This record gives sequence, C-alpha cells and structure tokens, in this order.
Amino acid sequence: QVQFVESGGGLVQPGGSLRLSCVASGTIFRLYTMGWFRQAPGKQRELVASITGGGSTNYNDFVEGRFTISRDNGKNTMYLQMNSLKPEDTAVYYCNQQRSTGYTNYWGQGTQVTVSS
Repeated sequence: QVQFVESGGGLVQPGGSLRLSCVASGTIFRLYTMGWFRQAPGKQRELVASITGGGSTNYNDFVEGRFTISRDNGKNTMYLQMNSLKPEDTAVYYCNQQRSTGYTNYWGQGTQVTVSS
C-alpha cells in the first residue's frame, strides 16, 4: 500500500526557514512526479511545487523563489526547503505522487507549518 509520511514542520518567525521531508513507501518512487501541497484553515488544498522523477521542478507563483523542492530517489524521499517564510505560508503541508489519472488519494497526516511572531 502506498504511504507518504511528512515531517519537519514547526513554529517559525516570519523570515525564518524550515525543511520539510516526505518519505514514500509501497511505490516505485523514482518513476513518478511528486508534489508538495498545503491546506490552510478554511481554504482548499493547493499545489506548492512538483518535481519529476528526473528532477525537473515547477512552482506555484506564490512561492516567488523562496522554496526549493528536491528529491533523493535512493532514499524514497522528497524535500521542501522553505526560506523567507511569511504568515500566509501557515498551513498543513502534504506530499503526494502523480499518476496517469492525477495525484493519488493516499494522503498522509501532513506536517503543520506555523509562521508567526
């Protein structure tokens, strides 16, 4: 069974940094595009960034060069380095995997990111 486990969230002041990790199991990790999503209270889940199996990346406009997505296929792990964090980045962050029909229905517990002074 496919499983994603996110970690690395926490409370950080505006302008601070965090590095999120996502470990995948039950899948041939290197074959698929992976994505980081986030969901703020009262808002829909949105795609933050994605990375192909070969390492090509794509970012949502609101990232504005502050985040870097990466992956280690040998460790079945994806990362999101977040710098210059803003209060509006506060959300639960999730990872998922893209298949031919879209992202899977396997959602982990997420990791909470809170940006506040």
